[in-house]
Amino acid sequence: MGIWAGALLVAGSAAWIGMAVQPGSPAGNDAAARDKIERFVRAKFGVPDSTKLTVDPLEPSLHPGFLKTTITSDDGKQKRPNPALVTKDYRYLILGNMYAVGSDRQGEMVQRVREQFKIPANVTVSAASPRASPYADLMATAFTVDDGKQKQTQDFYVTKDNRFFVLGTVFNLTADVKRDVLKTLSTVNQPTQGPVTAPVTLVEFGDLQCPTCARLHEFLEGNLIPKYGDKVRVVYKDFPLFAIHDWTLTASVANQCAYQINPETYVPFRTLIFKNQTIINATNVRDLMLSYGEQVGLDRLRLAACIDSKASLPRLEANLREGQAVGVVSTPTSFINGKMVVGMPSEDILKAVDEALRAAR
Repeated sequence: MGIWAGALLVAGSAAWIGMAVQPGSPAGNDAAARDKIERFVRAKFGVPDSTKLTVDPLEPSLHPGFLKTTITSDDGKQKRPNPALVTKDYRYLILGNMYAVGSDRQGEMVQRVREQFKIPANVTVSAASPRASPYADLMATAFTVDDGKQKQTQDFYVTKDNRFFVLGTVFNLTADVKRDVLKTLSTVNQPTQGPVTAPVTLVEFGDLQCPTCARLHEFLEGNLIPKYGDKVRVVYKDFPLFAIHDWTLTASVANQCAYQINPETYVPFRTLIFKNQTIINATNVRDLMLSYGEQVGLDRLRLAACIDSKASLPRLEANLREGQAVGVVSTPTSFINGKMVVGMPSEDILKAVDEALRAAR
């Protein structure tokens, strides 16, 4: 996931920005805005009903065009407060903080980014000149992190008067989250179980080195698919977190190679990888992938050639871009007819499938 990963986290899944009402607005408007923020955050980040979300009253912020609040998640084990901002027209939610900046604007912004993401001194951070953004009151500034091996870039924002730095992510509160997700997710030419005509589609983004993903795979294969039969279609997306896992990229390339060579081998190949997670490492991963490939009926030479040439890498890159576009920041993350479910809460997954089936009638 890179240097930015996990920087803006809410309920273990993602960061948020809050919408607010204008100072002096009636209490009813404030309550309605806070309720809208809560519903948006739950939908956008797959926060389960079992996690309590509290949106604090909306207050004036440093900039007159924005209001501020704090969104707190409480899963019964830990409370996580998350600062948020909202534009006064209630259109945009910013999950993050706003800081006043002086004459050395770029230097101050770079320092804030270093502090927020805990970037070590030997890693270079640079900020580009502000440019127009889709948001009326904000200019986008591209920040680049370079550790000498790879560069990563992410946009943050400066207010148009150049007085305030917005270190966060902007979301459109008027968007239909489920509709946008369904428009973004591709289910064509993807590893799949179940009929295309199934009323419910579960799209899972998983990492082959992730233990929770292994448990989810076992649940899908042993519980969900047998229970619902042809009512549910499962679409698998490899989403390797190669910045934190040392053999997942090679395994994911191999997994997608299996699909390219013979789509019917994808799921059993994936099953073998998950079952043997504890014995796979960065040194033996290639040999084991070839062995598992033979076990599911793949030609060893064809699979080796595909792994070594990384012929399936474009498929992985497409999965990563797609996952990032729909807000995936951890694995496993599933979308059930567009509704996000993070992790492996089996009861929440079954509940979401049942709700989707009822809605499809």
